[in-house]
Amino acid sequence: MPSSAKREPTKPAGNCLEETGGQTAACFLIYSIVTLPITTPDSDASPPSPISAGRAVKRTPHCADPCKELKMRTNVYDEGRAADAPQSSKLAAPAAKKTKAPARKASAGWLVAALILLSAIPLAAGAFRLSQLVSGAAITPANARFFASPIPVVVHIVSACVYALLGATQFATGCRRRWLAWHRAAGRLVVVCGLLVGLSGLWMTLFYPRAEGTGDLLYVLRLVFGSAMVVSIVLGFETIGRGDVLQHRAWMMRAYAIGLGAGTQALTQLVAGLIVSPPSALSGALAMGAGWVINLAVAEWAIRRMPAQRARTAARAAAHLT
Repeated sequence: MPSSAKREPTKPAGNCLEETGGQTAACFLIYSIVTLPITTPDSDASPPSPISAGRAVKRTPHCADPCKELKMRTNVYDEGRAADAPQSSKLAAPAAKKTKAPARKASAGWLVAALILLSAIPLAAGAFRLSQLVSGAAITPANARFFASPIPVVVHIVSACVYALLGATQFATGCRRRWLAWHRAAGRLVVVCGLLVGLSGLWMTLFYPRAEGTGDLLYVLRLVFGSAMVVSIVLGFETIGRGDVLQHRAWMMRAYAIGLGAGTQALTQLVAGLIVSPPSALSGALAMGAGWVINLAVAEWAIRRMPAQRARTAARAAAHLT
């Protein structure tokens, strides 16, 4: 008996994509777009990578689920791109390098402290001489020349105190770099005090009566080193005016070494007293000259090291940037 219901026409088999419905078709369309080669402005200059080339020619197998295939392909795409990305470990290299700034800061602090300690002996002797002049101590053959003309010795002692203490701080590299204005202002005061020390010392050598035990050799040494100190300060001031920092440091270091000779002379005279007893005018002059020579030798050694140290600093800075 014929059925009154309408018979549905049979769908042709073989097209699995039509059976999946509209959702599957949408997934297949997205998959087709993703798997197409991606072109950029640089794609003409550089050929596609082997991973993207192989991905472009592959197609979905017959009756395969496009959604699952899409997920798999996107995972492969991400992995391929992650593998192509350059992995550089140089970004963390500067952080791993240890700076030597704290060590240099500590060494500069020790240098300033050592210079102040070396100048403590002549500063104490100068303070004692000033107390004698102010308090009106008894006049003896050893101090009669100072009471007769006290102004040169007072200028010499006061300017020497400022020159020794303030000049020591000029060797602190951190202070020079961090407080440049203070370094310049203090440097001008150091120049003035240094000139007063040298000129007053020359005046006392030329016009004060010679102390007992002062021979011709010591007289000549005082004139030579006093003049050398004044010339060094003038040259140091002139070179910084031309912008020559290295020569400025060299001449100021020489001048400070001569000015601080009184501290080293206290030690050399002690050694000479132990070797030669009783001390003579010659041994005393040699001990005084040895103090100046030792200071100048140390200063010249430090000056010779400045260009090499500057080159090492530049090399470390260049290595830090690369």
